[in-house]
Amino acid sequence: MRPSSPGRKPVSRARAKNAALLNLLAAPGLGSLLCRRWIAGAGQLVLCVIGFTVFMIWFVKEMIQYYGLISSDVPVQPAQPIWWIAATGASIVTVSWLWSAVTSLGLLREASAESLQSINNFAAPPMPRLEDAKIVVALATVPDWNRQRDTIARTFQFKDFPAAMKFVDAVAVAAEQAWHHPDIDVRWNKVTLALTTHDAGGLTQKDFELARQFDQLSLR
Repeated sequence: MRPSSPGRKPVSRARAKNAALLNLLAAPGLGSLLCRRWIAGAGQLVLCVIGFTVFMIWFVKEMIQYYGLISSDVPVQPAQPIWWIAATGASIVTVSWLWSAVTSLGLLREASAESLQSINNFAAPPMPRLEDAKIVVALATVPDWNRQRDTIARTFQFKDFPAAMKFVDAVAVAAEQAWHHPDIDVRWNKVTLALTTHDAGGLTQKDFELARQFDQLSLR
């Protein structure tokens, strides 16, 4: 089970709580942007700004009319109040706030699911160590990986350093979700990953599953 989608950075409980507080108590969208929910966060923030601007237009118009009545020596019939402008602005802000509340709830649920998954992975019994015959079969599914005693390793090459680091970020997300972390060596545009299961004292099925996942990530 993977609560967060591939390539999306997992959200911790602390970050999710901070995002919810920003969304609900500061400005809708700020917390969403903090958790890299770019589309939702930008939409919520834009709606909030639009609604606030509309409300301020009503407020300024009301103040101009009010001070005009005070400063005028000639009795003036007050204009009809334009409450619909204030209601429109307040409605837009409310929509942005409700939208950010939904996003905040989703972030909190995702953080809770990530925490539960981490607990389950930590508490799960270690996988059995593979016999040599099974390792040979498993190696056939990851032909670009080389066996080095109780470890399998592969060097990935990318066009430049930013591309290599983007891959490393994706590897970190996948490894954290699987609760199985490779050794990582970065040399500019080359990234070497090494996998073994220390709890089992050698290679397990988990190593090969994660190796196949890393192969897929390198193609993105």
